[in-house]
Amino acid sequence: MAPQRHDRTLKALSLILSYPTRELQAAMPEIGGVLASDTRLTAAARRALRPLVESLRDGDIYDLEERFVMLFDRSRTLSLNLFEHVHGESRDRGGAMVSLIETYRAGGFEPATSELPDHLPVLLEFLSTRPFAESRDTLADAAHIFAALEERLRRRESDYAAAFAALSMLSGVTADGEAVAGLLDQPEVDPDDLEALDAVWEESEVRFGPDPNAGCPQVRDMLARMDEPARRAPRVAAE
Repeated sequence: MAPQRHDRTLKALSLILSYPTRELQAAMPEIGGVLASDTRLTAAARRALRPLVESLRDGDIYDLEERFVMLFDRSRTLSLNLFEHVHGESRDRGGAMVSLIETYRAGGFEPATSELPDHLPVLLEFLSTRPFAESRDTLADAAHIFAALEERLRRRESDYAAAFAALSMLSGVTADGEAVAGLLDQPEVDPDDLEALDAVWEESEVRFGPDPNAGCPQVRDMLARMDEPARRAPRVAAE
């Protein structure tokens, strides 16, 4: 039996939602080509992704890093850790995290990253190795989170909103309006208010996987490896 091929679009979305690096910038022309050619996305959705692709390709790397941190690391309501939006700091989060790790391992996938297993780029990397029908079901479960993140990013006039719109489209469902409204009702903290941010995050020290002090992730497994056998974890290293 031939090895299963990666879903190139889910892989591409995993990469563009990862911490920006020069290596990622170099891969953006190919990543943009993948996103522009996927007919599962409407023409409008593909056009909407262009500004994000272009900014990641052409922007100053330090500006891109700062933008990423300000959006996704300093705002809990924009966290890329999906269970943050579902479980917060409840005990259920730990159990869900363990279940997700077991799902990865059952699929022959061992995330090689300091990120939590519910980190969206890690999940998308895993889903890119699975049959799309299975991936779509998982994306559908998170559709309300994608919709809320898209709306929050649109309010900030961020190009990243288009990535979440694309994920919503790939999920094949319309997000539950009540669930989306519940997420949008959560108060936001000014990312420049470091004291307030410390108070919000002080209970979120639970970690799974390698050393959490390893630093910002750097993508090693670029699109050239997309179609290799599925039993490969994303290669992420510290700067």
